[in-house]
Amino acid sequence: MSDAFNTPVSVDPRLLEVLVCPVTRGRLTYDRERNELVSAGAKLAFPIRDGVPIMLAEDARPLD
Repeated sequence: MSDAFNTPVSVDPRLLEVLVCPVTRGRLTYDRERNELVSAGAKLAFPIRDGVPIMLAEDARPLD
């Protein structure tokens, strides 16, 4: 039986090669601690929920 609630979610590196920021079309980096995809150009962090990146600008967290 899988312990899905205690297992940290990771992002497939191949996914990072394909995904781009929906605002700038720039590269994204993965923040493992916060489980987010970060766009330095747009100064936004996109959440990953249940292993699925949420690539909507309105759901992104602004970076300080």
